[in-house]
Amino acid sequence: MMINEVIDDGTKRMDGALTSLEGDFVRLRTGRASTGLIDHIMVDYYGTPTPINQVASVAVPDSRTITIQPWDKGAFALIDKALLKSDLGLNPVNDGKLIRICIPPLTEERRKDLGKIAKKFTEDSKVALRNVRRDMNETLKKLEKDKDISSDEMHDAQDRVQKLTDVYVKKCDELLAAKDKEIMEI
Repeated sequence: MMINEVIDDGTKRMDGALTSLEGDFVRLRTGRASTGLIDHIMVDYYGTPTPINQVASVAVPDSRTITIQPWDKGAFALIDKALLKSDLGLNPVNDGKLIRICIPPLTEERRKDLGKIAKKFTEDSKVALRNVRRDMNETLKKLEKDKDISSDEMHDAQDRVQKLTDVYVKKCDELLAAKDKEIMEI
């Protein structure tokens, strides 16, 4: 029973690493408009850092445009300021009713840079997976040392942990391949 608890806990933590990687990929600009591109940008709304989607309607009317329609007229300047301060390099156009962000097509050099960033995100996730694997194996060794499980059970469990890790590493590689394809798509 204890072995299953260790593996279940590790699986949840590995799922978290994978979810984090997916979130990083959503924020990675690929030349295609997506609301996920600005989800992490915070607006200083009445002194409280607030996500843009909680102070405005965010939409994607076409593949190159994001529109933001604040619910409060006073939020226009705040959203503009937050977008300009963000690391995305986007130029919002404010017409008083709507904020439009045009996503320019990516240059070949920028595509290669984004590919490198995607690889770094993937490698960070793989490091997190290996850390979870290490923690799981240490827990199993401690259980064996405390005579809660036998040596054979520990080795079988470590094999299960390695197979689980391999599955998640493969998922990371698949996500990277899909993101690379999306980045290089013109």
